[in-house]
Amino acid sequence: MTWSATERGAGPEPIRDVPGEGVSPLGSDGTAERAGIPWPPGTASGVGSLPDLDPVEAARYVLGEVPDLPFLPELPGRGVGADIIGRSCALLVDLPVDFQPSGWRLVPRPGLDLRRARDLLARDLDAFTEAAAGYTGPLKVSAAGPWTLAGGVELPRGHKALADQGAARDLAEALAEGLVAHLADLGRRIPGARMLVQLDEPSLPAMLAGHIRTPSGFSVLPAVEEGPATERLAGVLSAVTGAASVAASGVHCCAPDVPLDLLRRAGARFVGLDATLLTRAQDDAVGEAVEAGVGLMFGLVPTDGAGNLSDPRRTVAVAVDLWRRLGFAPELLGEVVAVTPTCGLANARVGDARAALRHCREAARVLVESPQ
Repeated sequence: MTWSATERGAGPEPIRDVPGEGVSPLGSDGTAERAGIPWPPGTASGVGSLPDLDPVEAARYVLGEVPDLPFLPELPGRGVGADIIGRSCALLVDLPVDFQPSGWRLVPRPGLDLRRARDLLARDLDAFTEAAAGYTGPLKVSAAGPWTLAGGVELPRGHKALADQGAARDLAEALAEGLVAHLADLGRRIPGARMLVQLDEPSLPAMLAGHIRTPSGFSVLPAVEEGPATERLAGVLSAVTGAASVAASGVHCCAPDVPLDLLRRAGARFVGLDATLLTRAQDDAVGEAVEAGVGLMFGLVPTDGAGNLSDPRRTVAVAVDLWRRLGFAPELLGEVVAVTPTCGLANARVGDARAALRHCREAARVLVESPQ
């Protein structure tokens, strides 16, 4: 396989029309009409990762703690192949990888590390299938997005795939194809589930700012331009949204400076972010996303066990204050916003992770019952 961008054609295809773009959940009186929000009011969920639990225990834990929007757990504490990049590489079609001292790398043929990653994913699916027997409702499934994957996988000679336009495009296409097959498998296993596909893009803000370092660490890669970034992300979102059993697709980014406008233009039907990092400069972008019908997963509950989890009203104060500044009807908040931890819970203690998800439920109820 070659990686020359010049052999790939004249550039990416134009963005397709985005399904649901411009569909606002706001009525003429500023109240919510529930148009396009893919979860029920007062919903809580997790970001994706959990502490080092047994897959069966993790599946039961998720279905019990966040029953309105459970998620297929990620358990990176098991080591190589269970991390976000390795798990996503297990989905790639016809692009084998191997784990090197510097991280995941594209290789000519599958090896032991890829087999391990696929085996871990298969165990997770078997465990969740058993625990979710008879389940009906939304189910969140996540994978690394095309840009974070391109920044986390190396070419055969050691450069980041992000540095080669052709390689990055190949990764995105292989990811989209693999995700569609993955979702079809889940749909057969849990036929009552309506899938919400979450692309994790924690590296995207750094890529747009030109802050991604080369493997040597002595220089940085050129910044990714917004146009290509939007188009590449739109391609994957469009592919998975068209898959059977998929209700919506969106993007999660727990880094500062989430590019909300870019994600909305790419067709994300929901966006997950750490709401405690939002600044007033982002108010307009949040407001435009809401008016366009985009659901928001607000990370409000700390993941390090150090936050005060005794008062859910204090937890949601950030969201309530934002809504007041935007001038939206208070009842819209619990309709559009689902509450999550600020980021993944892989590094939390098991007890702290359980407490965080339980507190997310309590905070989500506050947004519905008394958002003032």
